[in-house]
Amino acid sequence: MPVPDDSKTPDPRLMAAIVASALFMQNLDSTVVATALPAMARSMGEDPLVMGVAITSYLVALTVFIPLSGWVADRFGAKQVFMTAIATFTLASAFCGLSGGLAELVAARVLQGLGGAMMVPVGRLLLLRRVRKEELLSVTTWLTMPGLLGPLLGPPVGGLLTDLISWRAVFWINVPVGLLGLLLVWRVIPALPASLPPPPDLRGLTLVGLALALLMFAFETLGRGLVPPLLAEAMLGLGLLVSLLAVRHCLRAPHPALDFSLLSIPSFRVPNLAGTVFRIGAGAVPFLVPLALQLGFGASAAQSGMVSFATALGAFAMKPMARFALRAFGFRGVLVWNAVLTALSIAACAAFRPGWPMAAVFAVLLLGGLFRSLHFTTLNTLAYAEVPQEKLSAATSLYSTAQQLPLALGVALASAVLQASVALSGRSAVAMPDFTAGFLTAALLTLLAAPLAAGLPRDAGEGIVEGRRR
Repeated sequence: MPVPDDSKTPDPRLMAAIVASALFMQNLDSTVVATALPAMARSMGEDPLVMGVAITSYLVALTVFIPLSGWVADRFGAKQVFMTAIATFTLASAFCGLSGGLAELVAARVLQGLGGAMMVPVGRLLLLRRVRKEELLSVTTWLTMPGLLGPLLGPPVGGLLTDLISWRAVFWINVPVGLLGLLLVWRVIPALPASLPPPPDLRGLTLVGLALALLMFAFETLGRGLVPPLLAEAMLGLGLLVSLLAVRHCLRAPHPALDFSLLSIPSFRVPNLAGTVFRIGAGAVPFLVPLALQLGFGASAAQSGMVSFATALGAFAMKPMARFALRAFGFRGVLVWNAVLTALSIAACAAFRPGWPMAAVFAVLLLGGLFRSLHFTTLNTLAYAEVPQEKLSAATSLYSTAQQLPLALGVALASAVLQASVALSGRSAVAMPDFTAGFLTAALLTLLAAPLAAGLPRDAGEGIVEGRRR
């Protein structure tokens, strides 16, 4: 890990909280959009399930551009790139609110994805280059806790704004947050000097971006009747082929777009591989819950938001407890057994029925939020523990890609499962049994993360958490 070289550097916790304003915007945006999807569908005359493209288009664009973020930060300076990314994200949010149709909305969301791709990874890089290993857990907590205010406020705020004003307002709230973030970054966070990195791996970036775009197009259209079936299947096959070519190229290139050699570090490999599987399952839940409450229970957007924000409330409450869990069970123990507990909490959502008291639904979502928050904190803290200073830019690019792609896959998978369940049942519209299938699929994927994490060394993360019981 890097060692700060400037005694005048501001408190890392303060810098983490400021950088978290970007994470706050991203998380707020994702949760309010999910809550507003039914209203957006009615306004644009689209099927609510088709509107999932408003989420996945952003996530795909985010994932496609993330591999370039480390190189851009090194070349032009992390602070300058970070501020430009915040400005781009904020402007794109305003465009989303002005969209007149689905095509315009998707285009604005892609621009948001470009800003987001440079925003969070580069902001994290600003911190990682100025903190010591023993400060990593504290800084990670300060970075993620303000960011969790986004999903904490997102569902109720998104529901209220949608019901009282318009779905467009859920995008416009990013504007004041982005302006405040720009001001704080400019005034408080020191700049990192730009460098002269090797030329970017343009071939690798093209292959990676093309593979991601093809795969997500296939996942969004397979079995959903949006395009001819042969076209969706062809895009899936082509996406898999280009993915293999991209991996092959990155393994051979001297300065690859994605540096897979970092996976030789066990404490980096497990958060990437096990974390990817976990995030696919967990990423389906924020998409499924608002739809289940509004389409299955008949709740309004505001009612749905007030209940589904329990997940973020649980996540926010868990952050101060993470240190105690890691001291008691270690990183491997937490990643294995917490994956099991998270899977059980998601499986419990499969039992949701309109007769359930909303208080019971709230309790299940609260518990699931606790488990998922502990898992994400553990993954994000461990990932950079043993990464050399000179590899940090490459590590943030690869890990950020591994963080964002599963979220897009989770939404696409959940949407596909719902569509398949509706088609198999012969119903004309989605119903609660279809959400049961979606939640059980997500729970199974989350459970698969447990055996993948079991290969982590027992002493992984040693030195990060003081007082660790051996």
